[in-house]
Amino acid sequence: MSGHSKWSKVKHQKATTDAVKSREFTRASRGITVAVREGGGLTDPDKNFRLRLAIELAKQVNMPKDNIERAIAKGGGGGATAYENLLYEGYGPGGVAYLVEAATDNHQRTAAEVKHTFDHAGGSLATPGAVSFQFQKNGVLLVTKSGILFDAILDRAIGAGADDVIERDDVYEVYTKHTDLFSVKQAFESSSFIVEHASIVMRPLNSVRPVQDVRLKNEALISALESLDDVQNVYTTME
Repeated sequence: MSGHSKWSKVKHQKATTDAVKSREFTRASRGITVAVREGGGLTDPDKNFRLRLAIELAKQVNMPKDNIERAIAKGGGGGATAYENLLYEGYGPGGVAYLVEAATDNHQRTAAEVKHTFDHAGGSLATPGAVSFQFQKNGVLLVTKSGILFDAILDRAIGAGADDVIERDDVYEVYTKHTDLFSVKQAFESSSFIVEHASIVMRPLNSVRPVQDVRLKNEALISALESLDDVQNVYTTME
């Protein structure tokens, strides 16, 4: 999904079945393990930005503290499977651009699964760099409306150093530079705003609005990609 639609709906995507919850925990655990390893083995979230973010995301899917600590220990060398982060670029039906983030212990398996999923949907994988220039790494906060006027959110966002605010039906999306995510989050929380979700996303620089049948085909592709065990996140330019 696009940076817009995905993150405005994220609070409605909480785990509702054991299978979904297990998948969310697996993804969060892998994210923590990779963050420790790619952070040079640092297990202190105050010194490892990626780990701090991974722990935040794990808490947002209600992962128990013990699970989080085990994932950190594995990343620090506790006999864990060696996961690595991979980024796939592709095009879906109608030329919609895709970025697919994965964490895997077998890149050949993951590449084959991702390629098959694109091919089956009538899309295709692209060469590195062919798609990524259409996206920008941003931090995003989902802030509860709760009767709060847009101007109040905008004033707080500007004062905290955020870049953009978008109003949705029941939340405000506050976009930041990815390095400013936590400082902006703290500024909102210190002002008694309720932050429902915080994460780093790849936000499309320009969105497209395909016709209905093309949209449905892309929604099916998104769902199929997100169902793959190794896939962590899917971003598209579809509005």
